[in-house]
Amino acid sequence: MTTFNVKRRPWLLAILLLTVSLLLLSACGSSNKADESEKDRKGTQTEKSKAGGSVVVAIPQDLDYLDPNLAEAAGTREVMFNIFEGLLKANTKGGLDPAIAESYDISDDGLTYTFTIRDGVKFHNGQTLTSKDVAYSYAKLAGLKTGKPLSSSFANVKKIETPDDKTVVIQLKEKEAAFITAATASIIPANYKDSNKTPIGTGPFKFVEYKKGQSLIVEKNKDYYVKGVPYLDKVEFRILPDQEAAFLALQSGEIDIYPRIATEKAEQLATGFKTISNEQNLVQLLAFNNKVKPFNHIKVRQAINYAVNKDEIIKGVALGKGTEIGSNLSPVLSKYYNNELEDLYPTDTEKAKKLLKEAGYPNGFEFTITVPSVYPFHVDTAQVIVNQLEKIGVKAKIESVEWGVWLERVYNGRDYETTIIGLDGKLDPFEILSRYISTADNNFLNFKDSKLDKVLSNAKVEIDENKRITDIKEAQKIIAEDAAGVFIMDPHTNVTFKDTIKGYKTYPIYVQDLSSVYLDHPQ
Repeated sequence: MTTFNVKRRPWLLAILLLTVSLLLLSACGSSNKADESEKDRKGTQTEKSKAGGSVVVAIPQDLDYLDPNLAEAAGTREVMFNIFEGLLKANTKGGLDPAIAESYDISDDGLTYTFTIRDGVKFHNGQTLTSKDVAYSYAKLAGLKTGKPLSSSFANVKKIETPDDKTVVIQLKEKEAAFITAATASIIPANYKDSNKTPIGTGPFKFVEYKKGQSLIVEKNKDYYVKGVPYLDKVEFRILPDQEAAFLALQSGEIDIYPRIATEKAEQLATGFKTISNEQNLVQLLAFNNKVKPFNHIKVRQAINYAVNKDEIIKGVALGKGTEIGSNLSPVLSKYYNNELEDLYPTDTEKAKKLLKEAGYPNGFEFTITVPSVYPFHVDTAQVIVNQLEKIGVKAKIESVEWGVWLERVYNGRDYETTIIGLDGKLDPFEILSRYISTADNNFLNFKDSKLDKVLSNAKVEIDENKRITDIKEAQKIIAEDAAGVFIMDPHTNVTFKDTIKGYKTYPIYVQDLSSVYLDHPQ
């Protein structure tokens, strides 16, 4: 097999290193040992004064599965990031750091990826990780034995070979520009069957206990390959669906870190707390079920777009902390983001009424917005939209459902009219937009457009970076012009924590990384 060092091929490096705000995939080539963020982690590993203590982190939703192969919810993956790792691992810049793999090579034809596993990686049960564990984990995701991939990111995998304990060779069926991001998928011990009961990974923390609807507890992995990391002895992720209850728990000292706290709540806090706010790689939208009436009519969908005042929602619900968007991509992915779509649907009630009349609904219609109650932000957004749509004679009612019901009925069952949700970003724009492909399993919007299918099919395998950017921007345009939904904003994320908490890092994906967190005065 002919391989090359990624860093010696600048034309391919530009293709592989996908940007979030700077570089999305600042991954390593065969001579790369670690990027700056990992060096920073290792640089503090001898600071024993940081070690010890425990923290409680509030999370708003229960976990759907402990098994990383089954987990669908972004809220689950952000927590399990501390337990599981892949060959590579996302960093704070949206790039990729070496994790279980210390380096990788890619063949000239872009079909073969060869990963070299670092020394000293152990699972939480003490077992040394080998290439066989990687092959087992990724073969399951690729469905190599069943013919049914568990992950669309691995559907293109043709075969996986392990020439020795430190080498994994993955061969693809066809070129796929975004495949390298699949290497972040979790690795579990070969033939391990109890991941959904007692998850075992290689991450900085290991599983202790899970109480459904209450909490997930993890403890320090003393055998973690980055010496001295993590600092904390224990972390409890406490499930607090009620925003007010979570806020009171923060005030009383019961919890230490409150991710995604509402802006108005953060502003109520007295001294002793710190809040950070950042753009996140997230898309909030009013999603239409494009298969049901009246949302199977493009003019109805466009009318709703003209009727919704995004600026009013951003000011009223996000208190100004949100960035308006025009399609299903965040401006965080600056190179791929199509900013021309932001003004595609300026608020225009008269135009909305005209489109409704042309669609056969001169007197409007009634419909339901199904919203997961665990996210007050989306519920509040729904209420604003209900008021806005009254101006064009459309009556909407809000159905607030539990998270499990939303997953089962809306996301999996596609049994709904409209919903408001935040779709989490990925490390590659194709992975975000691919949900709009007609045959995609996660296309819960039931959106179908043959032109989009073709454009995204090209973007998936395109090696030329400029052509790929053109395809991604065209895909956003099709989705927006066909009005698959009302794309509202990338809400800024707030995280509030006690001022004794240090080292907290934010990511452009859903991640709660506790490996770098430490206490001024461990308890």
